[in-house]
Amino acid sequence: MAKSYDAIIIGAGIIGCATSLALGRKGWKVSAGYGSTSGSCAIIRPYYSTLDGSAMAYESHFYWKNWADYLGGDDVDERGLIEYHNVGSLVMKTEANDYLRPTMELMDRLDSPYSEYSPAEIREKLPVWNTDSFYPVKRPQDPGFGVPNDEPLPGGVLFHAAGYISDPQLATHNIMRAAEIAGGEFRYNARVVEILRAGGKVSGIALENGETLESPVVLNAAGPHSSKVNQMADVEKSMKVKTRALRQEVAHVPLPEGYRRETACVTSDSDIGLYTRPEQGDALLIGSEDPPCDPHEWVDPDDYNRDFSEQWKVQVLRTCQRVPNLGVPNQMRGVVDLYDVTDDWIPIYDQSDLPGFYLAIGTSGNQFKNAPIAGQLMADIIEATQNGNDQDASPIDFHLKYIDHTFSSGFYSRLREINQDSSFSVLG
Repeated sequence: MAKSYDAIIIGAGIIGCATSLALGRKGWKVSAGYGSTSGSCAIIRPYYSTLDGSAMAYESHFYWKNWADYLGGDDVDERGLIEYHNVGSLVMKTEANDYLRPTMELMDRLDSPYSEYSPAEIREKLPVWNTDSFYPVKRPQDPGFGVPNDEPLPGGVLFHAAGYISDPQLATHNIMRAAEIAGGEFRYNARVVEILRAGGKVSGIALENGETLESPVVLNAAGPHSSKVNQMADVEKSMKVKTRALRQEVAHVPLPEGYRRETACVTSDSDIGLYTRPEQGDALLIGSEDPPCDPHEWVDPDDYNRDFSEQWKVQVLRTCQRVPNLGVPNQMRGVVDLYDVTDDWIPIYDQSDLPGFYLAIGTSGNQFKNAPIAGQLMADIIEATQNGNDQDASPIDFHLKYIDHTFSSGFYSRLREINQDSSFSVLG
């Protein structure tokens, strides 16, 4: 006899685990498949290019600060709990981000704290930092690469409700353990081969080993495989916004001499197209902000190059413009992984055209920080829809308790028009 559940989640990265926890706390019996968030750079920041995106991100800061409260105690995981390094995020003012004027306006509306820094104050905080401007972002073979502009950077903004998690895999494990306490069940190395239907609705899933699991609810939280799962469920063709897998490289290099951990923070720098943060093992993590001069590498998530490429060196050399004494190591270290990206780089949290089949997709690379809220949002959408609400006609409102802000979940609809206010990039 097939096992039956109130809900099945395909993918148990941090979004799938958080949704499993939220549904479990509503009394649902949930089964989730194993996923991975270990490749995330786990950056927490309050600013996005839209008000609702910024509100959700700012709210998430308080979940990470009160992590044990969210999990239900400080003893839920035998491995211990993650540490949130609330060191702030220093963003360079550039032409590309309109010198952060729109971002500061959004932060003012949300009462999210920040401080403006002059170039001298940036150098005081980050002594290794060169505040010359090199915009627009170039590749190393460009004759103008590394040549400063006549005008230096005008300064930056330190956003205080920001930082990073040094162990994203442990963060996911923390939530998984809390979800198990709430009644959730997790399966490992279980490959889904079919979305089952009965009477025009979802009825469960079939696994590669021949086993079937019955449920009136199936959530696609499959990360970079989300498009393949949507095609399996035959729901993709009706979506206005779709997803695909984007290959990314993140470099880990030794900290340069003079880099002071006591004043270090996350940095975001559209002048050179990079973000950085301290990494374990006295390393500096370097990720790309996807500048226009870099080609996007869209891939099959089951068949892509997992080795470092020229892009690793490109990112390190760009950082050398900002940190002249960084150096380029002979050994390439870091992460090669995938983003699950929508057409406008904003996630989808929604129902689908197949009753009982739900979507929490387009999230990798940008929604790690929002996982606790995204899980609760998805649980509310699923509960309301299963009780008869039409999410397309009447999307539910969601209240952010810490910052006392309410937004419409329709912002994350699969049927939205592509959001032209999006930055079309992320901090991974």
